[in-house]
Amino acid sequence: MVGRSDEGEPLKLREKAYDAFKQRLLSREILPGQFVSQRELVEVTGLTLGAIRELVPRLEAEGLIRTVPQRGMQVAHIDLPLIRDAFQFRMIIEKEAMALFVSRASDAEMTRIQTAHTSIVERSRAGITPALLAEAQAVDWGLHDTIVDAMGNEIVSKAYRVNAIKIRLIRQQDIRIHDSIMDGVMEEHLRIVRAMVARDGQEAVRALEDHINHAWARAMGLEER
Repeated sequence: MVGRSDEGEPLKLREKAYDAFKQRLLSREILPGQFVSQRELVEVTGLTLGAIRELVPRLEAEGLIRTVPQRGMQVAHIDLPLIRDAFQFRMIIEKEAMALFVSRASDAEMTRIQTAHTSIVERSRAGITPALLAEAQAVDWGLHDTIVDAMGNEIVSKAYRVNAIKIRLIRQQDIRIHDSIMDGVMEEHLRIVRAMVARDGQEAVRALEDHINHAWARAMGLEER
């Protein structure tokens, strides 16, 4: 019993370090392409040097940082290959997940998803507020996370979460929902949701593919943001 307890504490510390790094990255306290030292990560996250040292191999394995000889550690640099790879990976996983979700999800789950989306659209007619934008973003990301997690495959879910971090870093200010594109993004989602509710797997996958392609194009600067 003592051994299990001793093992559990380091594991919790490693997860805490990982979550702290991820939060700082997504809040842009740590920037893509930035060079950082272990000491700087200690200062930013407020964690111990030992925790950071244990964190680094995981971040390197996930492609969130890389070691550059004579320069130190560099946070994932956003470039065209990364954009291509991240969106291709997302497309492959989500299309398979959607096909399974449409055939397996309960009616109650479908209703919950549809209600969340229609509520956003209806309230946006009275004006788009920062709070509504934040809720719309949560509903957007929540749909994608839900269909992937419903596969019940822990390996896929973990890999998807790492890729989602990269997606959210890619021209972050452009692919987040903001007032100029919120209506369009929600309409894309409603098309997906309507097909899901109708249990039309092929149409749901087509609508999802269109939605991801539009996000990809915005990230590449090929569509209006």
